[in-house]
Amino acid sequence: MKTKLLLPAITGALLAFSGPSFADVAVQAATDLNVRAGPGPQYPVIGVIGAGQGTTLRGCLEGSKWCSVADSGGDGWVYSDYLVGDFGGQQIVLSARPVDSGIVVVDPPAAGGAGDVVIDGTTGAIVAAEAMPAIEPPGAVRTYVTDHRVEPVYLDGEVVVGAGLPDTVELTEIPDYEYRYVYVNGQPVLVEPSTRRVVYVVR
Repeated sequence: MKTKLLLPAITGALLAFSGPSFADVAVQAATDLNVRAGPGPQYPVIGVIGAGQGTTLRGCLEGSKWCSVADSGGDGWVYSDYLVGDFGGQQIVLSARPVDSGIVVVDPPAAGGAGDVVIDGTTGAIVAAEAMPAIEPPGAVRTYVTDHRVEPVYLDGEVVVGAGLPDTVELTEIPDYEYRYVYVNGQPVLVEPSTRRVVYVVR
Protein backbone atom coordinates (compact mmCIF):
# COMPACT_ATOMS: atom_id res chain seq x y z
CA MET A 1 0.00 0.00 0.00
CA LYS A 2 1.44 3.34 -1.05
CA THR A 3 1.93 6.07 1.52
CA LYS A 4 0.39 9.32 0.39
CA LEU A 5 2.39 12.37 1.34
CA LEU A 6 2.47 16.02 0.45
CA LEU A 7 5.71 16.36 -1.47
CA PRO A 8 7.93 19.46 -1.61
CA ALA A 9 6.82 22.12 -4.08
CA ILE A 10 8.77 22.78 -7.24
CA THR A 11 11.20 25.68 -6.96
CA GLY A 12 9.51 28.91 -7.96
CA ALA A 13 6.04 27.76 -6.95
CA LEU A 14 6.19 29.06 -3.38
CA LEU A 15 3.64 31.62 -2.32
CA ALA A 16 3.55 35.27 -1.44
CA PHE A 17 0.89 35.89 1.21
CA SER A 18 -1.20 39.03 1.26
CA GLY A 19 -1.07 39.75 5.00
CA PRO A 20 1.75 40.08 7.49
CA SER A 21 0.29 37.36 9.72
CA PHE A 22 -2.47 34.76 9.49
CA ALA A 23 -3.86 31.77 11.31
CA ASP A 24 -3.33 28.41 9.63
CA VAL A 25 -6.40 26.16 9.56
CA ALA A 26 -6.43 22.36 9.89
CA VAL A 27 -8.34 20.66 7.05
CA GLN A 28 -8.81 17.10 5.77
CA ALA A 29 -9.05 15.67 2.28
CA ALA A 30 -12.45 14.14 1.52
CA THR A 31 -10.86 11.90 -1.13
CA ASP A 32 -7.39 11.27 -2.53
CA LEU A 33 -6.53 14.77 -3.71
CA ASN A 34 -3.79 16.03 -6.02
CA VAL A 35 -1.44 18.70 -4.74
CA ARG A 36 -0.22 20.90 -7.59
CA ALA A 37 2.71 23.26 -8.03
CA GLY A 38 0.34 26.16 -8.70
CA PRO A 39 -3.33 27.14 -8.58
CA GLY A 40 -4.74 25.50 -11.69
CA PRO A 41 -5.08 22.26 -13.66
CA GLN A 42 -2.17 23.19 -15.93
CA TYR A 43 0.34 22.90 -13.08
CA PRO A 44 2.08 19.56 -12.46
CA VAL A 45 1.04 17.26 -9.63
CA ILE A 46 3.71 17.35 -6.91
CA GLY A 47 2.00 15.20 -4.28
CA VAL A 48 -1.20 13.65 -3.00
CA ILE A 49 -3.18 14.11 0.19
CA GLY A 50 -4.80 10.77 1.00
CA ALA A 51 -8.51 10.51 1.81
CA GLY A 52 -9.01 11.46 5.46
CA GLN A 53 -5.47 12.79 5.79
CA GLY A 54 -5.07 16.17 7.45
CA THR A 55 -3.03 19.11 6.23
CA THR A 56 -2.68 22.81 6.99
CA LEU A 57 -4.60 25.38 4.98
CA ARG A 58 -2.55 28.51 4.43
CA GLY A 59 -5.19 30.48 2.50
CA CYS A 60 -7.15 30.69 -0.76
CA LEU A 61 -7.08 32.83 -3.87
CA GLU A 62 -9.75 35.50 -3.96
CA GLY A 63 -12.73 34.47 -6.11
CA SER A 64 -11.23 31.02 -6.76
CA LYS A 65 -11.54 27.46 -5.44
CA TRP A 66 -7.75 27.01 -5.45
CA CYS A 67 -6.14 27.10 -2.01
CA SER A 68 -2.64 26.78 -0.61
CA VAL A 69 -1.78 24.01 1.84
CA ALA A 70 1.41 23.14 3.69
CA ASP A 71 2.82 20.49 5.96
CA SER A 72 6.28 19.29 6.88
CA GLY A 73 6.76 18.17 3.28
CA GLY A 74 6.32 21.58 1.67
CA ASP A 75 3.75 23.88 0.08
CA GLY A 76 1.31 23.24 -2.75
CA TRP A 77 -2.12 24.05 -4.17
CA VAL A 78 -5.35 22.04 -3.98
CA TYR A 79 -8.92 22.37 -5.21
CA SER A 80 -11.14 23.28 -2.25
CA ASP A 81 -14.21 21.27 -3.32
CA TYR A 82 -12.47 18.26 -1.75
CA LEU A 83 -11.21 19.74 1.52
CA VAL A 84 -13.24 19.71 4.75
CA GLY A 85 -12.68 21.96 7.77
CA ASP A 86 -14.28 22.87 11.07
CA PHE A 87 -16.24 26.12 10.76
CA GLY A 88 -18.38 27.09 13.75
CA GLY A 89 -18.26 23.54 15.11
CA GLN A 90 -19.48 21.98 11.85
CA GLN A 91 -17.51 20.03 9.26
CA ILE A 92 -17.99 21.98 6.03
CA VAL A 93 -16.52 21.60 2.56
CA LEU A 94 -14.03 24.43 2.16
CA SER A 95 -15.57 25.84 -1.02
CA ALA A 96 -18.92 26.16 0.86
CA ARG A 97 -17.43 27.82 3.96
CA PRO A 98 -19.17 30.80 5.57
CA VAL A 99 -18.25 34.24 4.25
CA ASP A 100 -16.93 35.26 7.67
CA SER A 101 -14.77 32.13 8.05
CA GLY A 102 -11.57 34.16 8.35
CA ILE A 103 -9.71 32.23 5.66
CA VAL A 104 -6.77 34.32 4.50
CA VAL A 105 -6.61 35.53 0.90
CA VAL A 106 -3.25 34.65 -0.66
CA ASP A 107 -1.57 35.85 -3.82
CA PRO A 108 -0.95 33.52 -6.75
CA PRO A 109 2.63 32.53 -7.51
CA ALA A 110 4.57 34.90 -9.75
CA ALA A 111 4.22 34.33 -13.49
CA GLY A 112 7.05 32.47 -15.13
CA GLY A 113 7.59 29.98 -12.32
CA ALA A 114 8.78 26.45 -12.95
CA GLY A 115 5.25 25.09 -12.83
CA ASP A 116 3.81 27.34 -15.55
CA VAL A 117 2.41 25.58 -18.60
CA VAL A 118 0.71 27.40 -21.44
CA ILE A 119 -2.60 25.82 -22.44
CA ASP A 120 -5.28 26.94 -24.88
CA GLY A 121 -7.90 27.01 -22.14
CA THR A 122 -10.22 24.48 -20.64
CA THR A 123 -12.75 22.53 -22.68
CA GLY A 124 -15.38 22.28 -19.95
CA ALA A 125 -15.68 21.55 -16.27
CA ILE A 126 -15.38 18.44 -14.18
CA VAL A 127 -18.73 17.41 -12.68
CA ALA A 128 -18.71 17.27 -8.87
CA ALA A 129 -17.68 13.90 -7.51
CA GLU A 130 -20.11 11.32 -6.20
CA ALA A 131 -19.00 9.08 -3.33
CA MET A 132 -17.91 5.77 -4.81
CA PRO A 133 -15.14 3.24 -4.23
CA ALA A 134 -12.16 3.21 -6.55
CA ILE A 135 -11.56 0.08 -8.61
CA GLU A 136 -8.16 -1.62 -8.57
CA PRO A 137 -7.06 -2.24 -12.17
CA PRO A 138 -4.65 -5.02 -13.16
CA GLY A 139 -1.01 -4.00 -13.51
CA ALA A 140 -1.21 -4.61 -17.26
CA VAL A 141 -3.92 -1.96 -17.56
CA ARG A 142 -1.87 0.61 -15.65
CA THR A 143 1.09 -0.14 -17.90
CA TYR A 144 -1.03 0.15 -21.04
CA VAL A 145 -2.40 3.54 -20.01
CA THR A 146 1.02 4.97 -19.18
CA ASP A 147 2.65 3.45 -22.30
CA HIS A 148 -0.12 4.70 -24.62
CA ARG A 149 -0.32 8.32 -23.58
CA VAL A 150 -3.03 10.40 -25.26
CA GLU A 151 -3.29 14.16 -25.66
CA PRO A 152 -4.53 15.60 -22.34
CA VAL A 153 -7.69 17.63 -21.95
CA TYR A 154 -7.85 20.48 -19.46
CA LEU A 155 -11.02 20.98 -17.43
CA ASP A 156 -11.95 23.38 -14.67
CA GLY A 157 -11.66 21.61 -11.33
CA GLU A 158 -9.66 18.63 -10.12
CA VAL A 159 -9.86 15.00 -11.12
CA VAL A 160 -10.79 12.58 -8.31
CA VAL A 161 -12.57 9.22 -8.10
CA GLY A 162 -16.30 9.76 -8.63
CA ALA A 163 -15.90 12.95 -10.68
CA GLY A 164 -17.85 13.13 -13.92
CA LEU A 165 -16.46 14.11 -17.31
CA PRO A 166 -18.42 16.17 -19.86
CA ASP A 167 -19.56 14.60 -23.14
CA THR A 168 -16.97 16.68 -25.01
CA VAL A 169 -14.14 14.56 -23.55
CA GLU A 170 -13.16 11.66 -25.82
CA LEU A 171 -12.49 8.37 -24.01
CA THR A 172 -9.94 5.87 -25.36
CA GLU A 173 -10.56 2.12 -25.31
CA ILE A 174 -8.30 -0.34 -23.48
CA PRO A 175 -8.06 -3.78 -25.16
CA ASP A 176 -10.13 -6.45 -23.37
CA TYR A 177 -11.11 -4.14 -20.51
CA GLU A 178 -14.45 -2.65 -19.51
CA TYR A 179 -13.19 0.82 -18.62
CA ARG A 180 -11.73 3.49 -20.86
CA TYR A 181 -9.09 6.10 -20.18
CA VAL A 182 -8.19 9.71 -20.78
CA TYR A 183 -5.57 12.15 -19.50
CA VAL A 184 -7.37 14.93 -17.62
CA ASN A 185 -5.34 17.95 -16.46
CA GLY A 186 -2.24 15.88 -17.16
CA GLN A 187 -3.41 12.97 -14.98
CA PRO A 188 -4.32 9.57 -16.49
CA VAL A 189 -7.69 8.29 -15.27
CA LEU A 190 -9.91 5.27 -15.88
CA VAL A 191 -13.54 6.06 -16.70
CA GLU A 192 -16.77 4.03 -16.67
CA PRO A 193 -18.02 4.78 -20.21
CA SER A 194 -21.80 4.74 -19.59
CA THR A 195 -21.74 7.09 -16.59
CA ARG A 196 -18.52 8.94 -17.56
CA ARG A 197 -17.45 8.79 -13.90
CA VAL A 198 -13.78 8.45 -12.93
CA VAL A 199 -13.23 5.07 -11.28
CA TYR A 200 -9.46 5.23 -10.83
CA VAL A 201 -6.69 7.83 -10.94
CA VAL A 202 -3.39 6.42 -12.19
CA ARG A 203 -0.54 7.76 -10.02
